[in-house]
Order: sequence, then C-alpha cells, then structure tokens
Amino acid sequence: MRRAAVQILRTAKGACVRRLPPLRQSGALAERISTGFRPISSFRKNYGPRHVFQSAMYIRQFSVAAVVASVASGVWYFRAPPYHMRDYSNNPTVPIDSPSFNPSVVDPSARRSLVVENDQFSVDELTSPGPITKSSNAPASSQHAMLSPEEATQKLRQSEESYKVLRGRGVLRYDLVQLPSNNPIEDDHAEKLIETSLSLAVPNSITRTPETSDWMFWSVFDGHGGWTTSAKLRHVLTSFVAREISATYRAALANPSLTSPSPTSIDEAIKRAFVKCDHEIVHESVVKAQKANTKSAAAALLSPALSGSCALLSFYDSRSKEFRVACTGDSRAVLGRRNPNGTWIAQPLSEDQTGGTPSEIVRLRAEHPNEPNVVARGRILGNLEPSRAFGDAHYKWARDVQEMVKTQWFGRSPVALLKTPPYVTAEPVITTTKVKPEKGDFVVLATDGLWEMLTNEEVVGLVGKWLEANPVSAKTAITTSSTGSWTQSFFGGGSDGGFKGKRAAVLPVDRPQVEKCQEGQRSSTIRRTQWGIGASDERFVVEDSNAATHLVRNALGGKDRDMVCGLLALPSPFSRRYRDDLTVEVIFFGEGDAAGDVKTNTDTSAPGTAKPKL
Repeated sequence: MRRAAVQILRTAKGACVRRLPPLRQSGALAERISTGFRPISSFRKNYGPRHVFQSAMYIRQFSVAAVVASVASGVWYFRAPPYHMRDYSNNPTVPIDSPSFNPSVVDPSARRSLVVENDQFSVDELTSPGPITKSSNAPASSQHAMLSPEEATQKLRQSEESYKVLRGRGVLRYDLVQLPSNNPIEDDHAEKLIETSLSLAVPNSITRTPETSDWMFWSVFDGHGGWTTSAKLRHVLTSFVAREISATYRAALANPSLTSPSPTSIDEAIKRAFVKCDHEIVHESVVKAQKANTKSAAAALLSPALSGSCALLSFYDSRSKEFRVACTGDSRAVLGRRNPNGTWIAQPLSEDQTGGTPSEIVRLRAEHPNEPNVVARGRILGNLEPSRAFGDAHYKWARDVQEMVKTQWFGRSPVALLKTPPYVTAEPVITTTKVKPEKGDFVVLATDGLWEMLTNEEVVGLVGKWLEANPVSAKTAITTSSTGSWTQSFFGGGSDGGFKGKRAAVLPVDRPQVEKCQEGQRSSTIRRTQWGIGASDERFVVEDSNAATHLVRNALGGKDRDMVCGLLALPSPFSRRYRDDLTVEVIFFGEGDAAGDVKTNTDTSAPGTAKPKL
C-alpha cells in the first residue's frame, strides 16, 4: 500500500496552482469548469472578463483517489510557513523526487505522513506514536491524522442533533448535522417554534373560539467569503420573518370580511422580511459605522456586509399544514412523499439561483441592459456564483460608497465591471406545498455541499431506506403490503438504532427515465465526477440512527470507508478543494403524541447537545 501511494504521489507531484486556459477547453471539462463553485476568500482573484474563473476543484490536478491512497498509507498534513507542526531537526523531510528517497528501504513499522508544502508533495516519517496536532488560538487543536472508520464515524456524529416534537400538530421529529470544510465553518442554521397568540389564531367555525397554531421555522445558511453573514442570519432572520407574518395576520383580522391572510400576502410578508434584513446588514451598517467613526466598530458592523450568505428558510403552519420554502441562493429543499406501491417520489421545493439559472439570467439582463458581462461564465460580473444572497455588499453598494469604505476604514476596490448596482438581491423565491402528515411526508433542507454529491432522488431514496431500516413501529405508522411498517415514533432505541452495517441496496425511489432537474439545478453531481465514482445504489449504507448524518456519510462515499476516511482526514483549507461545508436538516411529519413540548432525542444526538431549538 505504501509503495502504491508513493507511486501515485510521483505521478501527482508538480501539480501547481495555475489558471486554466481561457475558453480553450471543450467537452466534459469545459462543462465542469462552467459549473465551478463560488469563490473562496483565500483563493479569490479579480480576473478580467476574458479569463476563466478558477474552480475550486481544479486548483489541483491530482485526484481524491491519490489523496485517499496517501492517507491510507499513514498520516498526512498541510504545512505552511511560518508555522510548523513538529521538530524536523533530527528527521528532515525527504522529497519524493530526491535521489535519496527509496521506498523499498522504508521501515514498514514506521508511521508515514504526506507533507503538502508550496504546492509540492513529500513523504515524511512520524517520530511520535500519537496523531499530529497543531496548536492554535482556538480552545481545541486541529487533528490531521488519518482516521480509522471508528474515528470517521465519531467525526461525522460530533455535531449531530435530533429532537422529538411532542406537539401533536403534524411534526414528529427533526434531525440535523453539520460538517465543516472551512475553518471556521461558514454554514449556519436556525430553528424556532412560535405558538400563535389567540389574537392571531383563526376562530373555529363551530365553537367560534380561537384556535392556536404552531408556526415552525427551519433554516440553513450557506456563507461564502467568511462566516459572519450566515451567523448574523442565524440570530435575526427568523425574527424578521415572524414579525412580518404576524403583522400580516393582524391586518387581515382587522378586516371583517377576512378570516386569514391571502397566500400572496404571506409570501409578500416573507419577501419584505428578507429585504429588510439585508438592508440592515448592507446599508444601515454603513450609517452606523459612520456614526461610530472607529475602525474597530466598522469591523464589527461591516463584516456581515462584506461577506455573504445564501439562505433557505422554511415556514410550517400547523393549522393549514402549508409548508413554505423561501430560497435566496443555491441551497435546496426537497420533499419526500410515499407512493401507494411503497416507493418514494422526490419533489423539489426550491430552485437553485445562480448565474447559470436561465430565469435568473433573463432577470439580470433585463435589470441591467447594455451590460453584456452582468452574467459571465455562469457568475455575476464573472465572479460571484449565487445571483441572490445576503451581504455581498460589493455587488450592492454604489461605487462611491465602496471607495469611501476602502479609504475611511478598509476593503477592496470596486469590481471592475461595476456600473449599475445592485446586481445581487436577497429577495427570495417562495414555494408553498401542502404537506400530508398522515402519509409520512418528510423534507430535506441542505446547503449546496450535499447537492454537489447526491441527486434529489438519491437523497429522498436514502431517507426512505433509512426509515425502512428502523425496526420500531409507531401507532401512527403507515404500512403497505410491499414493505410493511416504515416509520416509528422515534422515541426509543439504542445508540445504534439497529442500523449498523446494513447495506442500502436499491433505493426505494421513483427515478425519471431521463434525468430532469429543476431549472437552474445542476444536472449532475459535480463532486462525484471529480472523485471518479459511479452512480450505483450499491455504494450506499445505513449505519447511523440520525437521518441527517446518514445522508452526509453516504454523500462522502457510503460503504467506501477509505473514501469516507480520506475525505474526513483532509484538513482545512485543503479539504475545501474536495468538499464544501455541509449542513443538513431532515424534518419528519406525522401524527404523534401531544405532550406539548420539544425534547432532545439523546440516542441520536451528540453528547452535550443544547436544549431543543424549537
């Protein structure tokens, strides 16, 4: 194995960071270049309009297979001056291409490492039996050792959460998990339950007494260029939306001819909330910074404006059973609903909003006529991939504001193509779906890191298989002649949940004969293409009792443990070239107990999980 890894590294050596030739690639490569990722702050360059944007997956020419083979032979780490992970005075690094390097004489008992330095590879021996660590200002150190399958599982599950919703109002449970690639993670999430007051509830037609209703919110935020925008949204966006919806209900109840707001008015309330929140982040922050007139205050106030974030917010009204999804950016929501024959169908509840989405291209060209580069190479002004986002002030501020911010405090020069901002909006596109708790519907919300690895149908099929693998039935379970009981009360079971080691085999999901994606969504999983793996269902497993963790494990390789361990061993920022931050939430609908509260599901949550977020 060590010799094979060394041979792979010899082939991969010398793949330096470089810019791809402009518009000279063709076929599949050109297609993949056009679907590259949004820029990462540490690697972003302001290329002119004639250059191809450097996609994250093409910064290196070597493949995941090479890295996996490398870490399989020992341990590897990323080192950059002036920091050093250990003392080399008694054991200098030996470059792979050095005449003195001879893998045939390497002590087979020695632990190995792959050193990545200045875009070159070298192999080194470890003198310490423990994992490689690096001190940092953070409370914890960063471990860069090759992971065993058990350690990989521990890393997958270290941020998982699961909650039982004992409200008897159509929601049974929700699971969530995060897996960072950036350090710190640029994703975020928020959950909130609001029991409406009597003044907002619609009177019962028989008793004429007001009925209370639960408003439940779940959101995922995909940050880019930093973590501050997504963190800001975690704190404030749900409150903005709840206030606007509440005001809309109060206005409707003040009208004797109405019993509830119209669907359109609720949608407009959510849109107003998104726009108001973004205005506070992008524009009001400048006014506050001017009043404070210190660089330290400007740094705190302007950080959420200078970075950016996509937002996917869902709103469930337990009275109407309507599930709204408000999407700003390219995170995605998918509904899973069971067919009478026992299989599942995948229904997209959002569309990706990027510079490659046809409807977004039409909108942007209409709003910015005579600007041919408003969308270039699938990116806004040739640089930013999401066409809708919070923050990203450099695509929203006027040029004079940007110059003022740069001169008075800090910042970069305006984008060269900037003429008629704003080019990016936070206004969401909203869909409304009637969920059917009696059918056991579920919804998956996830940042784009998941959808780079799995299709809508695979995600729904994996959750469906996860439900089938659960051996406990609930009193509200639906059974079919083909598969028997498929759901459970979710209120028991051991830490393994009976899942360990079960292969997923064929996923129980309807697939179209010809793959058709929602407008603007990627037609293929670009990470799978990058990693060079096939599309067979045989690669999937069911090993986790948390449904969100189950999805992430299978996104990273499923039963291919070397792939899972290798991808999880890659430290930041190197890992970002192979996978994005991941945030996944799975919401299960059903008729359950009405104890009136929300409880942590300790069997499927990481130790120390906070109290319920709803």
